Amino acid sequence: MIGAGGTGGHIYPGLALAEALRRAVPDAVISFVGTTRGLEGELIPRAGYRLHTVDMIPFDPSLGAKRYLLPAALLRSGAQCRAILKAQGAQVAVGMGGYPSAPVIVGARMAGLPSLIHESNAVPGRANQFAARLTPNIAVAFDRSRAHLSGGQDALTTGMPIAASLAALDRPALRAEARRALGVPPGARLVLVNGGSLGAARLTAAAVGLAERWRDRRDVHLHIKTGPAQLADTERQLSGLPGARAVPYLDRMDLAYAAADLVVCRAGSATVAELAATGVPAVLVPYPHAPGDHQTHNARVLSDAGAGLLVPDAETTAFRLAGLVEPLLADPARLAAMSGAADPGNHARAADLLAARVLELASYPTSYTREYAA
Repeated sequence: MIGAGGTGGHIYPGLALAEALRRAVPDAVISFVGTTRGLEGELIPRAGYRLHTVDMIPFDPSLGAKRYLLPAALLRSGAQCRAILKAQGAQVAVGMGGYPSAPVIVGARMAGLPSLIHESNAVPGRANQFAARLTPNIAVAFDRSRAHLSGGQDALTTGMPIAASLAALDRPALRAEARRALGVPPGARLVLVNGGSLGAARLTAAAVGLAERWRDRRDVHLHIKTGPAQLADTERQLSGLPGARAVPYLDRMDLAYAAADLVVCRAGSATVAELAATGVPAVLVPYPHAPGDHQTHNARVLSDAGAGLLVPDAETTAFRLAGLVEPLLADPARLAAMSGAADPGNHARAADLLAARVLELASYPTSYTREYAA
């Protein structure tokens, strides 16, 4: 049983773990726990997995007086998870971070089942800081998050689980097909603007400004992921600007990364891991209201290595981005150096490493799990 929900940053790694478990044990029964609030209601069933929903509220101080309901909500949703785990005959529970996953760890504790949490961010969120006190089994994407978790000194660094299509991505081999699929004109540079699973109004507005600035250029193409809420308005603003295209989602991230020369994006942990694993140069704009400013810490994993540039959200305008992006697009050698500076770490193997640990907790033979993760 995997607890994952809220945004794509928790859901997609959970799906990557499920995919790895299925590769290892084809007849494994895998299901998810989430809430009715987030994207899990769409993404998890679409991937072919059953989703159980529980009554949990966010670990969010902005809830005001409602935050005092958190202990009761956690106990109630934990009891719901305990019942689900028992009914499903679950052998192990995994929390992928975010408030929908905490009840799974509580429920596993109530049911006496082994559990594991995976922390995807450089600075852990409140849900995993709490859940780490309930299980001795902790995995992290980045070493720097250990210091923020109870028991973190013993955590297993697996990297960030990413989809198999990205873990094995050969950008040069897929580039021609990818550019055709995305409608990139021959010879044009592609800038991919990715605001995350829900889009980002700041990035979308800046991208529209770039499209207007580049209206007479034929050597640059913009592909803007807006999220569904901003799509219609963005398409209206891009009318008459043939060098830009808006889409609500990017269902084939392998094609998007293979086609792109540069990505302008938020700095969610999944995005940072994907960029590190695939070597796509990036301009990173951390979401300023992320708990603990964790997106800035995530972004520094790439910017400190020279694989990306970090720009504060408040400074992200079309003019500011143009001053960064235009020199990069005109300097292939620098783009290549940024690509080469990305450290893929364990991200390409993370799903398999995490799956091996989960299978070990579920009492699969140790020799089998070690061979699988090798």
